[in-house]
Amino acid sequence: MNRVFLLRLVLDCIAAGLLLFAFAYFWQGNASHEWAGISMFLLLVVHNMFHRRWFAALPKQGQGEQRGKFNIALTFMLLAGMLALLGTSLVISETLFADLRLDDDFTARQIHAGIAYWLLVVVAIHLGLRWPLLMGVARRLFGIVEANAARTALLRLIAIGIAGQGVCSVLALNLRSRLLFQMSLDWWNFEESVAGFFGHCMAIMGLCMFLTYYTMQWLKRRKRMDAATNLAARGMGR
Repeated sequence: MNRVFLLRLVLDCIAAGLLLFAFAYFWQGNASHEWAGISMFLLLVVHNMFHRRWFAALPKQGQGEQRGKFNIALTFMLLAGMLALLGTSLVISETLFADLRLDDDFTARQIHAGIAYWLLVVVAIHLGLRWPLLMGVARRLFGIVEANAARTALLRLIAIGIAGQGVCSVLALNLRSRLLFQMSLDWWNFEESVAGFFGHCMAIMGLCMFLTYYTMQWLKRRKRMDAATNLAARGMGR
């Protein structure tokens, strides 16, 4: 496997891990939260440097087989969200950028938290679009060559289980209010469980990835069926 590609995947995994870590603000404390955030942003810069050719080819995206408009829109949504997260973090910083902090930063904190949860969803959808690629990498790493029906069925059952847990986790973390930028007092008690919080966050990401992947698979099958129907209709019209 290409070492540069593998390095990119490792750095991306670290960035995703830092995003999850940063959510546990009341467990880790402000300083660790800010260091995790700034490290994630630096890795995001590296990520986009690796993909500079993709950005350079954007004007030609309408020609040939290129990524869909949805993927392009999602990518720019992710970039805009990250920039907004960085901007709000500068004005609520208590450690690294304390000189830029606003006196009344309640609204900025509320926006910062809401954007962070939206990014959790967007990143998961971003990964869901690339799930076939990630599975291909996993097969090469573990030396899996031949298809296995039992293994496929087991993995699908696990995916369904994670998605089901994701639905429960949406309720457990009151995700709806977070995405609507609403402040809530019913926050996670880290004294009772730390792993449970991260488990809920990962389950929510798993749910979004599951829905994204299988929605894309359904759309592909529908497109093939429509193409076959149109071809058959032309044949009958001759």
